[in-house]
Amino acid sequence: MKGVLTVIGKDRVGIIYGISKILSEKNVNIEDISQTILQDYFTMMMLVNLSDMNCDFSQLIRELDLLGNEIGVSIKVQREEFFNTMHSI
Repeated sequence: MKGVLTVIGKDRVGIIYGISKILSEKNVNIEDISQTILQDYFTMMMLVNLSDMNCDFSQLIRELDLLGNEIGVSIKVQREEFFNTMHSI
């Protein structure tokens, strides 16, 4: 099972570190990553593998939401099939 993780917000030190730390703790593998900075805004998209995740999906969402609130960015993660369905309409 794969997921699509997106991050948008003001650029600052530690965004990728904080997200990758949570993913590592939850045994979520980053398979692909694209990130850019547009003026002062950080944008990132990750394709992650959720197959070996050691928590439930809602817990992962909660922890990423908490981190996003703490560092001032929006972090969203969706299962790949849901992401594909939403973007094929």
